[in-house]
Amino acid sequence: MSKKIYKADRTKLFIIESVAEVFNKKGYAGTSMADVEVITGLSRGGIYAHFKNKETLALAVFDYNLSKLCSVIQNRIKKTCSAADKLLVYARVYKALAEDSVILGGSPILNTGSEADDTNSLLRERVAEASFKWQQLMILLIEEGKRSGEFKSDVDASQMAFSMLSLIEGGLLLARLTKDQSRMEQILDAYQQMIRANMVR
Repeated sequence: MSKKIYKADRTKLFIIESVAEVFNKKGYAGTSMADVEVITGLSRGGIYAHFKNKETLALAVFDYNLSKLCSVIQNRIKKTCSAADKLLVYARVYKALAEDSVILGGSPILNTGSEADDTNSLLRERVAEASFKWQQLMILLIEEGKRSGEFKSDVDASQMAFSMLSLIEGGLLLARLTKDQSRMEQILDAYQQMIRANMVR
């Protein structure tokens, strides 16, 4: 890789890392290119040399924030053994998101999805894809639990995964709207009850 390309890659990553938090907090519409210029210290032309437009930058930032979140979840899952404990990781990480102790601003899926549903089809599609992949990963964990005898053999893995993902995403939204972090404790309890209800006793 030439020094010129290497420098371009570093600058591109610098821009993404610099504005990741503000995009996650203020959203696509709420973050202006003037904000990006101030935060990065780069001119608009310098930014557009690496990103075709604001939408391309927003997509790259979403991917970056999602990657950080996935990394946290995967690292915690690696430290668990049972399928039930692996599923609990999701709820515990979402509780941490509500407290801004994982990614400042909360869940990139929830934040970007709630804004992009009507305003930006590319962002909406990227969020929908990420949400679908997470649901599929949860389905795999539930199926793993069924094979190991943790979960009942007649559990509908797809429905259970959808319900759990909806619960934690909705709980995080309520916690944000009401500014009441105790909501996530209630959601965590409900999530645990859902898992226990589907386990072999």
